[in-house]
Amino acid sequence: MANQVLLHFLVPLFCGAISQPIRYSIPEELAKGSSVGNLAQDLGLSVQELPARNLRVSAEDYFSVSAESGDLLVSGRIDREKICGKKSECALEFESVTENPMNIFHVIVTIRDINDNAPHFFGKSIELEICESALPGVKFPLDSARDADVGSNSLKMYTLSPNSHFSLSTKESPDGDKYPELLLEKLLDREHQSSHHLILTAIDGGDPPLSSTTQIWIKVTDANDNAPVFSQDVYKASLRENMPLGTFVLQVTATDQDENVNGEITYAFLNGPASANLVFSLNPNTGAITTNGTLDFEEKSRYMLGVEARDGGVHTAHCNVQIEILDENDNVPEVTFMSFSNQVPEDSVLGTVIALIKVRDKDSGQNGLVTCHIQEELPFKLQPTSKNYYKLVIDRALNREQTSEYNVTITATDRGKPSLSSKTLVTVHITDVNDNAPVFHQASYVVHVAENNPPGASIAQVSASDPDLGSNGQVSYSIIASDLDPKALLSFVSVNQDSGVVFAQRAFDHEQLRSFQLTLQARDQGSPALSANVSMRVLVGDLNDNAPRVLYPTLEPDGSALFDMVPRAAEPGYLVTKVVAVDADSGHNAWLSYHVLQASDPGLFSLGLRTGEVRTARALGDRDSARQRLLVAVRDGGQPPLSATATLHLIFADSLQEVLPDLSDDPLPSDPQSELQFYLVVALALISVLFLLAVILAIALRLRCSSSSAAWGCFQPGLSWKSQPVVPPNCSEGTLPYSYNLCVASHSTTAAGFNFLHVAPEIAPPRDLLCDDPSVVVGGNNENPKTSYDSSPLRQAPPNTDWRFSQAQRPGTSGSQNGDETGTWPNNQFDTEMLQAMILASASEAADGSSTLGGGAGTMGLSARYGPQFTLQHVPDYRQNVYIPGSNATLTNAAGKRDGKAPAGGNGNKKKSGKKEKK
Repeated sequence: MANQVLLHFLVPLFCGAISQPIRYSIPEELAKGSSVGNLAQDLGLSVQELPARNLRVSAEDYFSVSAESGDLLVSGRIDREKICGKKSECALEFESVTENPMNIFHVIVTIRDINDNAPHFFGKSIELEICESALPGVKFPLDSARDADVGSNSLKMYTLSPNSHFSLSTKESPDGDKYPELLLEKLLDREHQSSHHLILTAIDGGDPPLSSTTQIWIKVTDANDNAPVFSQDVYKASLRENMPLGTFVLQVTATDQDENVNGEITYAFLNGPASANLVFSLNPNTGAITTNGTLDFEEKSRYMLGVEARDGGVHTAHCNVQIEILDENDNVPEVTFMSFSNQVPEDSVLGTVIALIKVRDKDSGQNGLVTCHIQEELPFKLQPTSKNYYKLVIDRALNREQTSEYNVTITATDRGKPSLSSKTLVTVHITDVNDNAPVFHQASYVVHVAENNPPGASIAQVSASDPDLGSNGQVSYSIIASDLDPKALLSFVSVNQDSGVVFAQRAFDHEQLRSFQLTLQARDQGSPALSANVSMRVLVGDLNDNAPRVLYPTLEPDGSALFDMVPRAAEPGYLVTKVVAVDADSGHNAWLSYHVLQASDPGLFSLGLRTGEVRTARALGDRDSARQRLLVAVRDGGQPPLSATATLHLIFADSLQEVLPDLSDDPLPSDPQSELQFYLVVALALISVLFLLAVILAIALRLRCSSSSAAWGCFQPGLSWKSQPVVPPNCSEGTLPYSYNLCVASHSTTAAGFNFLHVAPEIAPPRDLLCDDPSVVVGGNNENPKTSYDSSPLRQAPPNTDWRFSQAQRPGTSGSQNGDETGTWPNNQFDTEMLQAMILASASEAADGSSTLGGGAGTMGLSARYGPQFTLQHVPDYRQNVYIPGSNATLTNAAGKRDGKAPAGGNGNKKKSGKKEKK
């Protein structure tokens, strides 16, 4: 059939291109949509692969590929004469391209000629003048007809209408064209017939043959015996293209043996292609042929010209001029992109094809051979694939962060001399992939934050950069680890995921948390996401927010203050005591200094600025008070500094006996603030007591009618109730804080009529060390059961000589110092009452075998105050010095009678206290 495919062979694909072209043969003027052949099948492609492979051809003006079947279809008019002209062989060469992977195949479609063009003459008629003297056998060349078809369909012969004078012969020129010659068969006789009319017919070799005719008008002229004769039948010349106008080509020469007018020869071009007449010019007198236009080898490489020489008569001669155009390297190579992808991912593998390039040079021979290259510093290279085709492929790894785009200059150079080249610039954009993890600007972070910072304040900012683009370079921050408890981490710090600012969620305390470690992560938004970690150490700086705390001297649990004893004979520099203080802050804020704010005698003591040691600055003078008070301020080194105060009560004494009277007689001035607090407490207590008394009275009145008389025990008329605290409200350190509740029966008939109902420790509010109020009342009765001694003053015997403490037995911090070994009986009511309480408690302890004063058996409660080494074995029995008013008996006698022992001897002098007791 007409559309039969001439497929010679198909070899496997190598390097992305087929080694031999695929050939088809079709006739010209094939209708649009006609199938040339199944290109996909010839390429080894299945119909299912066509959409993905995107099979297409480069000759889109003539052919297209069916996407459904893979057939090569005619898409435009195929006119062989227009495409190939007079070439004997006509073929269309083009390329078919497939993608995924990209391959290129060469296709050659041979165009077969059909007899679609009839021969035609250039002129409508041919006019000849023949001298009547022309001899038979003279030939007259006639204008040839032209037939665009080739081969068997081209012009085959000429025929002449029947005539007795003329015959026709067909000649063939060197280039293969056939032209007719009119042959004179017999002499003409102008007088008989002056003109002749003939019909010339040109017939081609097609089936059926086509033909055309022209009229020949012959005019018989008078005789001119000799016709011009050319020196050559064919003239040949070679001429380079692009020669300037007026360039001499060659000169034709004809001679005529006639003379005068009949011998004058003129030259002219025969009727030929108009293009030739426009390109060349002929001098009619000399026969010189020169250029008259631009010669372009790529348009036409050879010209065939017919030249006629005419004498002054009617004789003519004809010759052919053949001009070969030589190629010059006048065309730069052309670069055409058959396929190009300007967006290339940076992770593309080596060898990835970016572009398919076709180069073309219109010149021929060495001038048409082209080589291509690009810059050496680029990560690409050109790979030749097949005839005039190159692939632009990736030769080295790409990195968008280093270079985001490349300007590729493709230089095409031919092999002419001199060579010509062209440059084509394309831009290859490298697209981003997430191949870079975020990078922190610091290897680690150390943040210093002052304590007591406001919650919500920013304390630091971490920053990481990611050179990727878009979401691949968008960084978010988070805290992923910490040395804090995970549950508590959110209450300490947080980080803004966009800015990396770290916020404190709470106020930090240097004393509780001095530092903590965080691990922060920066993560991009790529897929998959990449991340980086960095450590941050937060150091909580110290502020001076803690005042010094005095550890010594301190208040007792009952609120009373301590005092220190200083030997009267203390030398200058004697270490009296030491103020001990601590500060919870650190560094300079905890650097403590000690200063004396107030002192009874500023020059008597010195205070160590850094040690807090209180030393005597000089010896105690006779006029110096035995009791000294120092107000010490402890300041830290912060800015502003914080301070605390401590009050030191110092007493110059050599024994405890000297301490007690001194404390009672010369009270230290009380603190106004403490007194104000005391008064407020007393007022509140009075209000509470009044309220409780009202409630109790109301309840008592309601219960009086229903209660028995025994329920009121000590409140019967025969009983006397006394309840007084030992330590007055203004007594604190250095006393024995106890209270005694006594219920005395007025009708008791025995000397041992005391009933110790209750002994309870009292917690006195913090007061000055001075005590001046009597607080002990001991009630009793004499031998007369009807007589009450509730308001009688106590009478006490003078102490015996055993009432002495050795220096080692004296309580206090100065007990180790030497002092007076002689003891004296207390000479004021407070001291008397205190010793009475101690001795009565001792007597009860000896009688009952139990202790109610605290501190363990035989301690008189002193071990709780002065330490376990101070027990009753250091104290003589002074019960003999305690007597009961209205009786000659003493506690020693009563105890001796009970224990079966004789009373100890002593003097019978009785010493009054000189003060009335408070009832």
